[in-house]
Amino acid sequence: MSVPNTVPVKEQKLASPSRQTCLPDKLKKTPDKGIEQDLHSIMTKHKNWLKKKYHFIIEETAKDKKKIPLNGIYTDLIITKGESEARGNEHEILMNENSQFSYETKINCNDIFGPNEEEIKTVLTKGVAGIGKTVSVQKFILDWAENKANHDIMCLFVLPFRQLNLIKSKSDADISLHELLVHFHPELKVCHSDKYVDKKILFIFDGLEESRIEMSFRQAPDVNDVHAKSTVEALIINIINRNLLPDALIWITSRPAAANQIPSQHIDLVTEIQGFSDSQKEEYFRKRVADDQANRIISHIRTARSLYIMCHIPVFCWISVTALQPWLTRKCKEEIPTTLTEMYSHFLLVQMNRKNEKFDERLEMDSQSLLESNKKMILKLAELAFKQLQKGNILFYETDLNECGIDVQESFLYSGLCTEIFKMESTFYRKKVYCFVHLSFQEFFAALHVFYCYLSKSLEEVKMFLPKTKAKTSEIPLDVLMKHAVDEALKSKNGHLDLFLRFLHGMSLESNQRLLQGVLPQSKSSAESIEKIKQTLKRGQKKNINPERWLNLSHCLIEMKDDTLQQEIQTYLKSKNKSKKLTLAQCSAMANMFQVSEVMDELDLKKYNTTEEGRRRLIPALRNCKKAILADCNLSEKSWENIASALQSANSPLIELDLSNNDLQDEGLKLLYEGLKSINCKLQILSLSNCKLTTLSCEVVASALRLRKSSLRNLDLSHNVLRKGINQLCIGLKNQNCKLDILRISDSKLTVESCQYIATAIAKSPLRELDLSCNDLGDAGMKLLSDGLRSSKCKLNILNLSDCKLTEQSCTYIHLFLHESNSTLRELDLSDNDLLDSGVKTLSTGWSSGCVLEILRLSGCCLTARSCSSLTSALESNPTHLTDLDLSYNHLGSDSEWKQLLSMKSSSVCKLEAIKMDQRGELRKAPGLKK
Repeated sequence: MSVPNTVPVKEQKLASPSRQTCLPDKLKKTPDKGIEQDLHSIMTKHKNWLKKKYHFIIEETAKDKKKIPLNGIYTDLIITKGESEARGNEHEILMNENSQFSYETKINCNDIFGPNEEEIKTVLTKGVAGIGKTVSVQKFILDWAENKANHDIMCLFVLPFRQLNLIKSKSDADISLHELLVHFHPELKVCHSDKYVDKKILFIFDGLEESRIEMSFRQAPDVNDVHAKSTVEALIINIINRNLLPDALIWITSRPAAANQIPSQHIDLVTEIQGFSDSQKEEYFRKRVADDQANRIISHIRTARSLYIMCHIPVFCWISVTALQPWLTRKCKEEIPTTLTEMYSHFLLVQMNRKNEKFDERLEMDSQSLLESNKKMILKLAELAFKQLQKGNILFYETDLNECGIDVQESFLYSGLCTEIFKMESTFYRKKVYCFVHLSFQEFFAALHVFYCYLSKSLEEVKMFLPKTKAKTSEIPLDVLMKHAVDEALKSKNGHLDLFLRFLHGMSLESNQRLLQGVLPQSKSSAESIEKIKQTLKRGQKKNINPERWLNLSHCLIEMKDDTLQQEIQTYLKSKNKSKKLTLAQCSAMANMFQVSEVMDELDLKKYNTTEEGRRRLIPALRNCKKAILADCNLSEKSWENIASALQSANSPLIELDLSNNDLQDEGLKLLYEGLKSINCKLQILSLSNCKLTTLSCEVVASALRLRKSSLRNLDLSHNVLRKGINQLCIGLKNQNCKLDILRISDSKLTVESCQYIATAIAKSPLRELDLSCNDLGDAGMKLLSDGLRSSKCKLNILNLSDCKLTEQSCTYIHLFLHESNSTLRELDLSDNDLLDSGVKTLSTGWSSGCVLEILRLSGCCLTARSCSSLTSALESNPTHLTDLDLSYNHLGSDSEWKQLLSMKSSSVCKLEAIKMDQRGELRKAPGLKK
């Protein structure tokens, strides 16, 4: 059964036998002009061939192969501009499992080369296995061939990497691009390249992850002529780097892990297929089965939350429909599957039953008999799956099959079972390629192999999961095997064993062993051993392990039908008393629960009573919250990688992040920058106060501010030793892409020299609020700053200059910019500076109606009653916008000396609403004394 938007292996023949042979000599010659035909008529034939090839999806039924029109069952997918590029710490199939969908940049697959702000020539589309990359390509091609979309494209050439591998491996001779195109599209045989090279061309390279071609962009020879002969590698590289047909459009599809083979400078746009939304899942089910059956499937899968989430990948929708068929037709009396292991086991049984009906002409059999009759075949596939999973291979050749005792002539390779689980790619270049229909099937069979080896005491092949001991391997308890399997999976940086580990734990259940008893030897796991396995999953005491790995252990518990952690977390969250300390396992489970719940407004790690390691386990939940407070949590290097990963998630709603009071340092900020530079990062507010940053970090921050797609509006870098790095930071502020409204750089060891750079920046940046408090700027620095503040382009509304070592001399410069006709400053804090009465008198002199200042703070400025008189006179003679005045921590004298100023609150000539005058003692006269 081929799966819409899912199955990576095409059922259709790539061409008739005559098209599949090795390149004959006559095709290596340029066609005679006498046999050339009009390009339009050639492309018409070409489109007709593409329509014939991509019009149908082949579905395997119990009796025969059934052609289903692609347009009849195709369900639109969520395709977004941008990527989740650094989610390399997760198993790719599980990558979006705990994410919410984002529709902000959703596009249709036919529009990837559509109107854009910038010219788009090369598009890289990422997506996990089974998400719908190949079928999206098929849909694009079919719509083009049927003249439904992309009418401006004259020529479309499809070059799947799977077939390019075979040309590379079969032919030692060099080949020209024209010859290569003729091989894939024989219609071009009668067409000279001059007819299409200057037309609008699209190359589609599907399945980069399947490529066995070395993409050495630096070493590849230059090729710029379609008739110049070179290696297949060189031709592909020169198309992508635009030496060859530089005006051509290029579309490359890839699984996430392989996408970095193409240098980013050669990519104009990255898109990501995110799969089905909830409504699209339901649409898919309704297209596959009758409404009443679809309703039953939807109802059941919704109750099994982990299954429902996994159905964002179309292949899981297909598996669900297939595996649940016996219940839909009321033929099955067993318990309906609720876990992945159960679903895949039942899928296997359904396919074997179809195989029996079709090929063996036998009536329906019980599950044990079905498995026993196919046991030899299943175990060979399981061995192949495990060995190739260890090597990281998803494509296999005849030699790989032979190593596992599989004869390519065996009939089971062509049976219904292997059509649906293990596929043979149609012959291309007289060589066959094999693969599991989806990566998850390979992992299911790999887990089956390990469990079979354990039960049959054949442990040599799976010794990687065994302890180093002198004891007989046959005496090793199941819980020991599973513990070492967990340890091995936890070591993985990209989680490549996560799904395998879920299946392995699922098979430890007796109910699943009974389901698979026709293959697995009879065995009875002790209750003690099963309990130890569960405790291993719950304990998780190891540190410095990626939190994503720990998250997977809670899923393993679900496969074992143990929901105690979920129940404990639910009880904890409902409880008003949060004093109970959370275990590490509970933190992992909580992170998982948060990710699959509704988007949270705020996640504050300090609210959860746990250890520092426990708080680190909660970090993955950042992907599903709007505001995250991780302040003072003693986070480590691994934490920065996880946070960067969350920022890069296309589905993350995170807009505010507080990392203050953590040992981030310059190296940590570099890791964080990987998330900040992602096109998916929506962060608007970032606090890095007291994170031990230095001058070096300023360049990284400046780079983030210069990003065209940056959303950052509010940045706090206070209490870091920035010093001369402020120059680099100001370069970023002046960049036209900078959108920063608020910048806080309090206590950052700024100097007089810093003020020169800041003055230039505030005159050319969008900043509306600036905090420079607790820096030794002095009067010389204030003089430099005033030049920027007086600029007609300065947009500052709020300025904090408290404790900046200013004196009465600075008030002269402040007075100048406050009374500029174009001044926008509404709030000014001059607290904790020795301004004295003379300074306030200067500020108050000639107070004009042009001054828009509303809030003035003069707390702790060594003022006396004379300042009250100066301010009162100014307010009486010149109506102002001033509404809030802070004179606290000053020696303002007796009541009679400041009451006149206080009376201005009720005056009709001014707008003063609040005056703060507390802490007015004698000691407040002493210069240099802070509050």
